[in-house]
Amino acid sequence: MAADFSDSAPTVRDLVTRRAIETPEAVYLIAPETGSTLTFGELHGRCLTLARDLAGLGIQRGDRVGLFLPNGLQAAGLFVGIMAAGCVATPLSLLLQPEPLAFVLTHSDCRLVFTTTEHRRELEQALARLPIPGAVAVRVIDAECGSDDGAGTPDAAWPLAAPANGSNALLMYTSGTTGRPKGVRLSHGNVLSGARFVSQAHGLGPSDRVLAVLPLYHINAQIVTVLAPLYHGGSLVMPRRFSAGRFWSLAAEHRCTWLNVVPTIIAYLLNGEENLRADLDLGAVRFCRSASAPLAPEHHRAFEQRFGIGIIETMGLTETAAPVFTNPLNPALRKIGSPGRAFGNLARIAAPGTERPQPAGMVGEIQISGPNVMSGYHKDPAETASAFTADGWLKTGDLGYRDDEGFYFVTGRLKELIIKGGENIAPREIDETLLKHPALLEAAAVGVPDPLYGQEIEAGVVLKPGMTATEEELKIFCEDRLGRFKTPRVIRIMTELPKGPSGKVQRLRLLQGAGHPHPTRSAGTDRRHLS
Repeated sequence: MAADFSDSAPTVRDLVTRRAIETPEAVYLIAPETGSTLTFGELHGRCLTLARDLAGLGIQRGDRVGLFLPNGLQAAGLFVGIMAAGCVATPLSLLLQPEPLAFVLTHSDCRLVFTTTEHRRELEQALARLPIPGAVAVRVIDAECGSDDGAGTPDAAWPLAAPANGSNALLMYTSGTTGRPKGVRLSHGNVLSGARFVSQAHGLGPSDRVLAVLPLYHINAQIVTVLAPLYHGGSLVMPRRFSAGRFWSLAAEHRCTWLNVVPTIIAYLLNGEENLRADLDLGAVRFCRSASAPLAPEHHRAFEQRFGIGIIETMGLTETAAPVFTNPLNPALRKIGSPGRAFGNLARIAAPGTERPQPAGMVGEIQISGPNVMSGYHKDPAETASAFTADGWLKTGDLGYRDDEGFYFVTGRLKELIIKGGENIAPREIDETLLKHPALLEAAAVGVPDPLYGQEIEAGVVLKPGMTATEEELKIFCEDRLGRFKTPRVIRIMTELPKGPSGKVQRLRLLQGAGHPHPTRSAGTDRRHLS
């Protein structure tokens, strides 16, 4: 079981030092492509060397330092090192186009960005759009660089003053579907609370190793697969990118004890050929953790039946440093279709736009309070004020309800709810019905403007490889299970569904693909990133 360092390690620097003192030779990270490893002692050395380099460049405590990097030993080491140095890590999505990337660089007041030769050109296209040329320095590194001894012992002096528990550690920009992204300010206390909640909820300790395939520029990878192992003294295997063809081989070869994925990855794994190999020893795997978006019950059951690995469904937000809800470790107590109970923080269901709690079984907005909740949005006091209730709870924008046993169920997003003829329809209900069809890999329903009903229902679907289905066949399938009123008027068969950088389906982009006008939506409302 994880030890509680909440008092003795109030910052990332304290935690890195604590690990270097207690278990300097223990392996923290494995880069499978090169076989390179990073121990806790080497991590501390890298962090100290980075801090000295940053100070030498004139970077000061609290300055924002960007990461425009693929997954790997270098990226993870720099992510931890920037925070340990006393600066603010600002991960940048590799999927950002030049214009929004330039906005983030400017808005964050980023002083320096680390990148690779592979991604330098994309970064320079964004830098060319900055209002002040040369305002952001660039450091090009080798993404495949192996471990080194670093410099300095755990009692060595740091060049920059120590950060405080409440000072900013991480600036994360949300990926709203329209408008400009918002910068979520997370303190050392916020990110370590998230790491602690993951470690304690899943009973993780030094012998645990996670297969970390999610992109490091999203909150789930940062908190769940990088900081949580640092917190409980475990380790992670971080390939450069997710590959359905190598996923199980990596888990078996490195004796991973848990897996951290999103529903999209589960869908791909269910259709992967490597899954049929009998020579893979997955006996070390205790559970698979799923987050980012609601997991379709059909996929949940199919995964467990096919691979014999139990899924713990969870949920979190960028604004809460990842975890909010989790199902119990005990498989007999888990509830399929629910992200679980609140863990570490407090949660409630309130009438939308109010602080008025709703009783069990009543649908309302999910609201959160706890030590993992952000301080606010960077340079945006108005949005910060609108994100919280009068009594200080974070408004998630998610609709759901709580049952009598304290399990939460998500029914949709406030801005994605379909209102047809005055009746509220949760898109997830239609998604899950469509996914019961044996030919479908993915499905997403959305409300579209309609002069008669106000909104009608359309859906986009992706077929499994080698499978066929017609729109008419799928409509009949839905009508038999949902009735005519809830059956989508149009079902478009697509090669892929529009997704954000986290892999979460972006329903409102389906409207654009179908030629419908996009509804007004503030940036950053799509908060449930890979958490």
